[in-house]
Amino acid sequence: MPTIAIVILNFNGRHHLEQYLPSVMASTCPTMEVIVADNASTDDSVSFLQQYYPAVRIIQLDRNYGFAGGYNQALKQVKSDYYVLLNSDVEVEPGWIEPILALMEKDPTIGACQPKIKMYANKELFEYAGAAGGWLDYLGYPFARGRIFDVLEKDIGQYDQTEPIFWAGGCALFVRAELYHQLGGMDTYFFAHQEEIDFCWRLQLAGYKVYVCTDSVVYHLGGGTLPKGNERKVFLNFRNNLIMMAKNLPAGQMAWKIPFRFFLDTISAWKSLLAGEGVYFLAVLEAHFGFLKWLFFKRKQSVFPIRKGGKVEGWYGHSIVWQYFVAGKKTFSEIVNGKK
Repeated sequence: MPTIAIVILNFNGRHHLEQYLPSVMASTCPTMEVIVADNASTDDSVSFLQQYYPAVRIIQLDRNYGFAGGYNQALKQVKSDYYVLLNSDVEVEPGWIEPILALMEKDPTIGACQPKIKMYANKELFEYAGAAGGWLDYLGYPFARGRIFDVLEKDIGQYDQTEPIFWAGGCALFVRAELYHQLGGMDTYFFAHQEEIDFCWRLQLAGYKVYVCTDSVVYHLGGGTLPKGNERKVFLNFRNNLIMMAKNLPAGQMAWKIPFRFFLDTISAWKSLLAGEGVYFLAVLEAHFGFLKWLFFKRKQSVFPIRKGGKVEGWYGHSIVWQYFVAGKKTFSEIVNGKK
């Protein structure tokens, strides 16, 4: 069997490690290694691991590099055939590794894969960050099989097909180790949020596929680092989404889609301000200025795609905003497959 390194990035997450690490350690894959990469935590995460989990390898980073930079720094020190980038707030089901390994070993063009990701707090529902496989609409808005904006569907087997997707959730991301480094890893300029979507987009442009394997299931708490509505989280999501589009879209599409997104984002910001959500309003404006700063002064700090004519799957050629807010369609099946 190929070797697989389960790498958990941690920052002051001792409480998450205590609660969720036992399920990971109970995994039965004989060639796995469990590693915790610590982003210079100030709590007792490291001493907790040393005392209670001596079998876990600890990589101590000298500062908090964020999600993207933390993984890039840590994975330079990890030799394996496959990596699993696993959040510290994820509970895994028994046998969650083997189906994905079997799928990726069977098809060498699959560069990355995710399990079915469900909500830890309500295990009947899909979870926001990946659900049953991520998609992207033509204006850059991410959604997923089982999750449209904030609407989470109940899992009744409607998305049990193992198939190509646009992006795999970063909370439980399987990736070929050699390919991760060939593509330059995550874009560290992102710091956190949407870097996995950018990575999967670059992976597809390089000629590889991204898959969801629904025979594997995990449960994600979500919001463990930055809660929903946090100004920093809103800023990073809006700024990084615009940067991702500018990097990966053809120039002709980027030239009109970015200004149109500015327009739509501004409408959303003003709507929030009128609803009394001033923090959201300011975060969106900051994100626009942050994107312009990147575009004119910081572009060289980012990782750009290696274009080899790869076919992009999981791309929705219409507007998810229109379908959701105007047409009133709230589920993936209604929007993409035309089914109730």
